[in-house]
Formats: sequence, structure tokens, C-alpha cells
Amino acid sequence: MSPQTIDSPPPPPSPSSSSTWFFSPPIKSRLLSRIRRSFAPLKPVKQATASSDDQFSDDLVVDDSIEQVSWGSNGEFQLVETTDDHDEDEIVDNGSDDEEEEEVAAAAVRRAVKELHFGDWEEKEKAAREIKRLARRKDVKLRKHLAELGVIPPLVAMVDSQARGQVAVQALIQLTTGTFTNKAMVVEAGILSKLPANAEISDPQTRQDFAQLLFSISSLATAHFPLRPSTILPFLSGVLESDSTIETKEACIGTLHNLSTALENTGPLITNGVADMLLRLASIKEISEKALSTLANLAMTSMGKKALEDNAFVPEILIEIMTWEDRPKCQELSAYMLMILAHQNVEQQEKMTKSGIVQVLLEVLLLGSPLAQRRALKMLQWFKDERQAPKMPGSHSGPQSRGSSIADSPVSESESSDGKRMMKKMVKESLDKNMAVIIRRAKVAGESNKMKSLVISSSSKSLPY
Repeated sequence: MSPQTIDSPPPPPSPSSSSTWFFSPPIKSRLLSRIRRSFAPLKPVKQATASSDDQFSDDLVVDDSIEQVSWGSNGEFQLVETTDDHDEDEIVDNGSDDEEEEEVAAAAVRRAVKELHFGDWEEKEKAAREIKRLARRKDVKLRKHLAELGVIPPLVAMVDSQARGQVAVQALIQLTTGTFTNKAMVVEAGILSKLPANAEISDPQTRQDFAQLLFSISSLATAHFPLRPSTILPFLSGVLESDSTIETKEACIGTLHNLSTALENTGPLITNGVADMLLRLASIKEISEKALSTLANLAMTSMGKKALEDNAFVPEILIEIMTWEDRPKCQELSAYMLMILAHQNVEQQEKMTKSGIVQVLLEVLLLGSPLAQRRALKMLQWFKDERQAPKMPGSHSGPQSRGSSIADSPVSESESSDGKRMMKKMVKESLDKNMAVIIRRAKVAGESNKMKSLVISSSSKSLPY
């Protein structure tokens, strides 16, 4: 091909040439349509260049949407595979949306931190609401990042404000969720010294917010973080003694439970009358489980056990809780504390016997949960051994009786047989009463036949008591 100027028209393609074709417009249109359908999946190829510097060519562009072809000025064309612009746009849009969302969140964080530190009271309140919204996300790193930017001390300072204290407390609740670091920072910022007395809180929602914040912070006690119960107990006692909602009282009892896990907190809790207060609250079924769990932690110490023994409601209230068939966990906790009180304590055993614990234990032994049944069986063994002790010599693993040992005094066979007959008679009377109670309750529940068969089959077996 001879060189030609740009201004001159290109020569017509030769039929024998393998690089240039020429067809009439209708034939060319059909050919290009067929080629586009056949070669669409192919990968793009490099653009062909003219053989002379004076010549130039344009890419052939096959556009599925408009179905047009661009020709080079030298009459040559080349197939170029095009990608799906719609899919590319979707990918780019998704990435850009994520980046845009992150940029918006970062801008919101910067704006909220700036307004919280340097704004007026209205801007501070607006910033606290924004921080509350941001911290509500399931992103612990964001909460820690907000704390690192110094938002906790200004929020703690806002708690004193009557108009804006509630939103500050709610923001702190969100910031302390799932991170011990933020909880420690809130305590170090002085939140415990800003707790109001219950008489100063008239709004139930404000009381619940403070209770939720203390419940969140009190989990630091399980990590051996130093918390002073003396600064928390006045507020908790005031809320528990008030007409607050069950949710608010449950949060306060949860705080007491967290504090009771640390042995060094037992003294302040007992001194401030927490054991007596929890025993009264244990009669409320909705919060009884947490109250009993806290009492169980306190009962493991000598001071806590002494406080329970001196309470006028013990053991009657614990025996009553053991009859709650719809609260198996409460039954288990109540039986656990009764075991602690009855072990090697004849005075408590006598009080329990007078309160009808034997009948309740037999009922739990038949209908209670597996753990409650094991504990009831253990206590029944203790009471059986204790009653046999004055008549029969021997030692046992349960509670020990007071007074001189009976091993030194001889016991005749007739006295021994009389004691056995008396014990069997007592067991039979107690079992008859227990069967009557069980059958009556079973009839009310519509399960009379099933319960009768259970009691009849159980009566033929030797009982541990």
C-alpha cells in the first residue's frame, strides 16, 4: 500500500486483501451483527495500528446497548469485546456506597466530639444524642475509638444537669456495652460520686437508666476492679425500697449480685442490710432467682450465714419458695441455702422441722428438678440421722447434735425397737400427707391418673427417711 496524505480519501479495499473487506451496507450490517453475537465472549485484543505514520485508525466499538460500529479512517476494523457496563456500575456503586457511609460516620464522629468539647449546652446535648446513636452499633472498636477521643469525661460531667443528664447517662450505657476499658474509664471519671439519692429522682425512666448504668459498671467486680460498695448501696437501697418497676429492681439486684462475687464486698453488703432486703424481695417471683443467687453468694461466708440465721423470715420463706413447682431454679437455690443453714446447726433444724420442711422435701424429691431432688434427699438423710441419734448410737455425715455423746449410755433392744416403730409411723404419716397434697394438685392440673400411679409405685419403695 503506497503512502497517502491524510486529506486524500482512502483507496477502496481489495477483495484479495486479508486485512480489509468491503461490502455493501445491508450485507455489512448483517455481517457485523453476526460477528458481534459470535465473538462477544472473546477477550479484548490489542488495537491494530496503521502501517504508516500518516495513516490512523480508530477502534471498532461494539456497543450492545446501541449496536453501532466505529470504523477507522483507513477502512480497517477490529472486534473488541466489551464488558457489562451495568455490572461494573453496580460494583463501583457498592464500593462507593460503603466508602461514602464510612466517610459520613467519620464526619459525624468528628462533629460530635467537637461539639461535646467546645459547644454550648444545646450543642453538647445534640452531640450526646449523636454519640448514643453511634455507640449503639454493634461495633466495639467504634465505642473504644469514641472513648479514646475523650467523650467520657464530658458526658460524666453532664450527668449533674437535670435537663440533659438523662441523655448523658443513656450515652454512657451504650459506650460501656461490651468493653471493660470504657467501664473503667467511666468509673475513673467519677460517675459513682454523681449518683443521686432516690428521693431526688422523680422520673422512673431516669431511675432505670441509672440502674442499667450501674449494672453495666458493676461487672468490673468480677474482674477484681476496685469498686466501693459504700458509694453505690444508698442508691440501690433507695430504688429497691421504692415503687420502681420490676426491670429497674432487677437491674439493681444484678448489680448486687456482681458485687457479691467479690469476698471483700461481703462486709459492706451485710452491714448495709442487703441480706434482709433480698430476703423480702425473694418472695417476688419475677426477681426471686437473682435475689436468691445473691443470697447464696453471701451465705458462703460466715458473716452472711450469720445474717441469714438471725433473720426472722428464715427458714419459713425459703421453705415456701421450695414449693414453687413452676420455678425449678428457685427451688434449687432455696434448697442450697437451707442445706448451708441446717448443716451442724440443731437450732435451725428444729425451726425447719416445725415449719414443715419434711413434707416439702418429700414433695421436691418426687416432683423437683434433678438437682433439687439430690439436695432434698441429702437433707432428708440428715434429718433421719438426727432423729435416730438419741435412740441409736453411731456417727453420721450430716448435722451433729449438741450435748453429751450417747455412745456412753447403753441402749436396750426394746428401746431400739420402739424408736424404729416410732420412726416408721412418723414417716408413714408424713408420706400420707404428702400423697394427699400431690394428688390434690394433680387433679387440679388434670393429671390425676398419672400422679396416682406415680405415688402408688413410690409407696412400695424404701424411702431414705
